Formats: sequence, C-alpha cells, structure tokens
Amino acid sequence: MTVIKSIEIISWAKIHALFGIVFGLIYGVLFAILGTAIGAAFSMPGATTLGLLSIIVFPIIFGIMAFICGAIMAFLYNIFACKIGGIEVELVEKKP
Repeated sequence: MTVIKSIEIISWAKIHALFGIVFGLIYGVLFAILGTAIGAAFSMPGATTLGLLSIIVFPIIFGIMAFICGAIMAFLYNIFACKIGGIEVELVEKKP
C-alpha cells in the first residue's frame, strides 16, 4: 500500500478549479436554455439575456469558488493526514 502523505495545495486547487469550470459551464448552459424558454414563453427579454450571460458568468464563479474550496480541502487534508494518516492507495504497475 502507498499512502498519500500530503497534497500540494495550489496544484490540487487548480485541478479542483477546472472541475468547477466544467460544472459551471454545464449549469450555465442549462440555465441559458431555461432562461431562453421562460423569456420566450412570457415575453421577457431580460430572462433570455440573463440566461445567455450565465454561460459566461457561471464558469467563472464556479471556477473561483472551486479553487478556494480546493485549497482549503488540501490544506485540511495535510493537517489531518499528519495526525491520523493519509489515504492508502494500492498501485499496480501496468503490463505492456
């Protein structure tokens, strides 16, 4: 068994931010579709604009929040791993 002793905080936060951007884009697209449908159904052009703007805004907000949360999680993991031990991982060498 191999144990993850510590996690580089910034590298983990960057990876976490990428996941946040992807999920933000997915939510932004869904919100844009919903906003466009509501805007068309109720003659509300503001809902359509807000929905389309969410494709840009959501990934940015989700990315920033995921970066911050990822940094906090990695920091806390490093503290907890010192006290109670890290995550045990079994690694197997791939055969060619």
